[in-house]
Amino acid sequence: MRVAVIGGGIAGGGVAYELGMGAEVTLFEQETTCGYHSTGRSAALFTECYGDPVVRRFAMTSRAFLEQPPEGFSDQPLVRARPVMFIATHDQGAALERSLADYREMVPTVRAAAAGEALDLCPVLDAEVIAGGIIEPHAADLDVHALHTAFLRGTRQRGGRILTSAGVTGLTRAGNRWTVITAAGTDHFDVVVNAAGAWCDRVGALAGARPLGLVPKRRTAFTFTPPIGPGPHPWPMVIDVDEQFYFRPEGVHVLASPCDETPVEPQDIRHDEIDVARGIERVESVTTLQIRSVVRAWAGLRSFVPDHRPANGWDPELPGFYWLAGQGGFGIKTSPAMSRFAAAMILHGAPPTDLEARGITAASVGVERLSGSRELRVES
Repeated sequence: MRVAVIGGGIAGGGVAYELGMGAEVTLFEQETTCGYHSTGRSAALFTECYGDPVVRRFAMTSRAFLEQPPEGFSDQPLVRARPVMFIATHDQGAALERSLADYREMVPTVRAAAAGEALDLCPVLDAEVIAGGIIEPHAADLDVHALHTAFLRGTRQRGGRILTSAGVTGLTRAGNRWTVITAAGTDHFDVVVNAAGAWCDRVGALAGARPLGLVPKRRTAFTFTPPIGPGPHPWPMVIDVDEQFYFRPEGVHVLASPCDETPVEPQDIRHDEIDVARGIERVESVTTLQIRSVVRAWAGLRSFVPDHRPANGWDPELPGFYWLAGQGGFGIKTSPAMSRFAAAMILHGAPPTDLEARGITAASVGVERLSGSRELRVES
């Protein structure tokens, strides 16, 4: 079987790696380097408390791979322990209770933290503002670069090709074969995997597929230097319980975000200074920090389908066309299981048994569930 994977981010790199065990794989990336738009701009957090139940199950099933990857997969650890602490002000008591009950349903190790403990864990929090928090003790920082690089290296080791500066300009099907036209030339494949991130609907349109209703959203991040004193390294990842901001250590700096989700067209996104200012205001409102200057600011794209669950399945109208899209906000942490699921569907026609046992079925992440939100077919 010859498979074309379109998109060299974490989704494309992961599925190419998994498909390499049973197929001849070519990965096409439109940029000069893989992972430029979203993967390379991720906040890099492993948490089992973010996303709907299906997303969380993907993360839970990915944990073993991330903590103990296959022999020779990566030259360095992929995760480093760092608890997550969801914090609440006195006005957010109801949200704190709802979130605690929600998280505990799937992550029993999650526990409540009184205001005093929250301040002990992150001393820059404002004691007059913080009412308490929720601690996810087994969360972790993810080394996105190491994981992504290992997927690409493993793809090559398994005989796959990775072509950069090879944006897809045409997709046609004749008989049982797809013709893929790119800046690098034309080739023919049995299966096309659409893993183009924010560009997935545009790639789908080239094939004549109905769009998924994918919406790319800008997410801003910035770093700043903390006050002189004990370094921030032991701090947990601190997230507002209503997801209005987060901050965590990033080397000698602190990484923060206003958790903005501004709908945009697929593009090489740039941050807006207003969002950076909003992030500074939100962090300062719950801490004793005074952020005088920003070391660096940037933005990335997080793409979502209407129900905020990934699309991981065959197009019901286009034989041999597979969607791997809509992984906004959770694509990195779920990539081992997400990739394995897609590869099993393509190579064997069914999900891996361990994922099915966790309740992740073809129907739960398939494209058919989005039929009500998909537009009329676009003819190529």
